[in-house]
Amino acid sequence: MSDSALFIKGGRVLTPDADPHTPPFQDIYVEDGKINQIGTNIPEPTGVQFINASDRLVIPGFINAHYHSHDTLGKGIMEETPLETWRLLALPPAYPKRSREEIRARTLLGALECLRSGMTTVQDMVTLFPFDSEHLQAVIEAYEEIGIRAVVALQYGDIKGIDTIPFWREVFPHEFHDQLTTAAEPDKKIDLLSHFSEVYLDTDTFSDRISWALGPSAPERCSSALIERTVALSEKHNIPIFTHIYESKGMALQARREYPHYSGSLIRRLREEGLLGPRLNLAHSVWLLPDEIEILAETGTKVVINPLSNAKLKSGVPPIRALQNAGVNLGIGCDNCSCSDAQNMFQAMKLFCFMVALSHQNAGPPQARAAFDAATTGGANAIRQPNLGKIAIGSKADLVMIDLKAPSYIPLNSAVRQMVYTEGGRGVKTVIVDGKLIIHDGKLQTMDEEALIEEIMAIIPGFQKDFEMINSRVSQMKPYLEEAHRRIWAEEVGINRLFHDSEQNSAPSLRCPD
Repeated sequence: MSDSALFIKGGRVLTPDADPHTPPFQDIYVEDGKINQIGTNIPEPTGVQFINASDRLVIPGFINAHYHSHDTLGKGIMEETPLETWRLLALPPAYPKRSREEIRARTLLGALECLRSGMTTVQDMVTLFPFDSEHLQAVIEAYEEIGIRAVVALQYGDIKGIDTIPFWREVFPHEFHDQLTTAAEPDKKIDLLSHFSEVYLDTDTFSDRISWALGPSAPERCSSALIERTVALSEKHNIPIFTHIYESKGMALQARREYPHYSGSLIRRLREEGLLGPRLNLAHSVWLLPDEIEILAETGTKVVINPLSNAKLKSGVPPIRALQNAGVNLGIGCDNCSCSDAQNMFQAMKLFCFMVALSHQNAGPPQARAAFDAATTGGANAIRQPNLGKIAIGSKADLVMIDLKAPSYIPLNSAVRQMVYTEGGRGVKTVIVDGKLIIHDGKLQTMDEEALIEEIMAIIPGFQKDFEMINSRVSQMKPYLEEAHRRIWAEEVGINRLFHDSEQNSAPSLRCPD
């Protein structure tokens, strides 16, 4: 008998073929980190840890398919803010170099929040500037310590941010140009992709819970040569690639201006460069054109929807139903804390559904189950780990138990709808990763949570002081940022993903075509 065996008795188990509204009561036997048996009245083994799940909904752990741990201290620092302004306020190149202690603490904080929201896996697109190998090591060690599953990618690019956003060079006085940074500024001291490959991809020094992905920041921030190297490494190691695309209208406009030989399409550029395909995940994908969606479907390219950040950063509403109709695999991400404010998959799933509802006059297929699938199996497909995201024999035992006695589930009319539309995370009582109890009866099992919070609180004043300095600096740029935004919003890019108000002298509309 394995020391890590678990016996989960009599929960409502949401397997792939179960009634999503009224899942049946079943037992689950876990051994060696995998689901060994599922059924009713399984004989109770001896010498294993027993969990009474009679008042629990048992679901597969959620997969946060687009996340940045570098931003976990930034929750609540701003209201609605256009993406291009937010970049100057929240991203690492704007800040002084952080300490190893801060990086460890913020990574643990984000992981804890993810776990308490029922996430058992995060795809962390880590941004470190200036790069320090000890800092990346601190991120990985933090994930190992707390017990969450992580797919780690180092975000990189080789084109300066000021050259990737329309009108910035024209609008801003020259004295501001060095301050106009974005997510992954080129680092002259190190070839990040080579370092990541040599130190991590070519070695096997971590647990099975830590795996790797590649993180080219965005196509417009990466030369064709860097994209070519990314494709080669992905093929060599058979690992996924995560990048940002068409998050804002500004990013779509940049494509129209910079790539006329690809009909103004980043998707066509990436197809020619060989990046499209089943290993590629496109975060955001708000401003996709209909024919670009067809290309994604044809190539098997995947999309990760980030509804929380897309709303707060005024980026727009992604064409979710059109992507679904085309058969594109969808995952869900909670993105940066400063623009999503919470690593909360329940919030993300709910907004996912509401964005579909607001995008179309006529009702379409029910979205609650679709959102749940995107947060589980869709995320598993994104990270290329099909043994995650479902409760099935042989799958990894990454499980979450939700309290069905909580008011959100009384009466239980539909488990999946109430989970998506009424749950906020307070109902999450038990989280299991790789067959190990990480949270049980609401208590973190792998670390002293009080000590962790004290550790985090000690580093917060330093971050807050630096943010105030940066916020003051960006405030001086406000007239130029507003002018650049005005010019962007005045341009046509062949699609509209934003509501229009009366101040813009436009009738209310939102066009998200099927």
